[in-house]
Amino acid sequence: MSAVSDNLIPPAEDWRAGGFGLYVHWPFCAAKCPYCDFNSHVVASIDQRQWADALASEITRMAEELPGRNLGSIFFGGGTPSLMTPDTVDTVLRAARRAWGFTNDIEISLEANPTSVEKTRFTGFAEAGVNRLSMGIQALNDDDLRRLGRMHSVADARAAFDVARSVFNRVSFDLIYARQQQTRDAWRKELREALSMAVDHLSLYQLTIEPGTAFGARAAAGKLRDLPDDDMAADMYLETQDICGAAGMAGYETSNHARPDAESRHNLVYWRQGDWAAVGPGAHGRITLPSGRYATEAHMAPTDWLNAVRQRGTAESLREALPLNEQATEYLLMSMRLSEGMDEARYTSLAQKPLNENAIERLFDLGMVERDQGRLRTTKNGRPVLNAILRELAD
Repeated sequence: MSAVSDNLIPPAEDWRAGGFGLYVHWPFCAAKCPYCDFNSHVVASIDQRQWADALASEITRMAEELPGRNLGSIFFGGGTPSLMTPDTVDTVLRAARRAWGFTNDIEISLEANPTSVEKTRFTGFAEAGVNRLSMGIQALNDDDLRRLGRMHSVADARAAFDVARSVFNRVSFDLIYARQQQTRDAWRKELREALSMAVDHLSLYQLTIEPGTAFGARAAAGKLRDLPDDDMAADMYLETQDICGAAGMAGYETSNHARPDAESRHNLVYWRQGDWAAVGPGAHGRITLPSGRYATEAHMAPTDWLNAVRQRGTAESLREALPLNEQATEYLLMSMRLSEGMDEARYTSLAQKPLNENAIERLFDLGMVERDQGRLRTTKNGRPVLNAILRELAD
């Protein structure tokens, strides 16, 4: 085996430490939110049968390269997957089961918007096999929902959430904070209201202004005003951790909170550097083959993706071998987002060298990191400055 090949192949079945999942990207939305930089598109009509068959075809193709595995999680993301019909979801799940088989406790999540139209599909999604719903509520304030470009009201969100709770045992929802004109007192009140609703999981994201979005254009033109400054946003983050922890929903990842054993298993595949097959326009995956670990990407534009599947039998636009040093860096960047931190021995095995001990000692003396039973993780004081810690460790 050549030195180049040796530098690509991870330790035997390293991916098993993170598990194996399937990501399905549905690229369509009813409207484009001004803060969103995901691969989402607004179209007049969708041929659901055509899309269901194409997604199933891609799953079958990928399974031929990854035989003998069982799926522990499936995640329908987007876009707005709740715009899929239950029949489309059923077709995709049947293809996934034929391709790999499911673990006994498989988690099957679907992202949904809380509109009156979409909530009527919840029972159909459950009958198809979805057992966890993730709702994009984003705010519990009608004025802010309008600013965020959302198509639902707080009343709509509560009604849809009640339907979801009656259909699914596991329900999560998202909120965005550090919004325009939002005060710390207003966020504390909203967060406590959210916790009174929560079933077992909350995703709480600080508003970020991304290039290429409507908010990004407004910010560049000086028209996006009244956002909390960095210090206030940091205070909001710290208060969020304290309030959620006191309510029994500790932060297990930078932006995610859950009751014990209710963490998103699929997202843990990413953060623990497992393998995931990814299908749909713009979907990014990580797969381990006998020749090494690879990053995969699919065509971004829905029409290009669909035509590629139909004409070439694959919509994959990129497959790139990941050298071990890049695998180690990815593991560092993702695992340190988790409250459990990283397995130092696993990092050393991938990087073929240990972490910089001098950097760890400096961060330890500053109270930014701690060690326990072979794991390195951030402290409460370190989490708000995670990016600075990662830069120090990655040097």
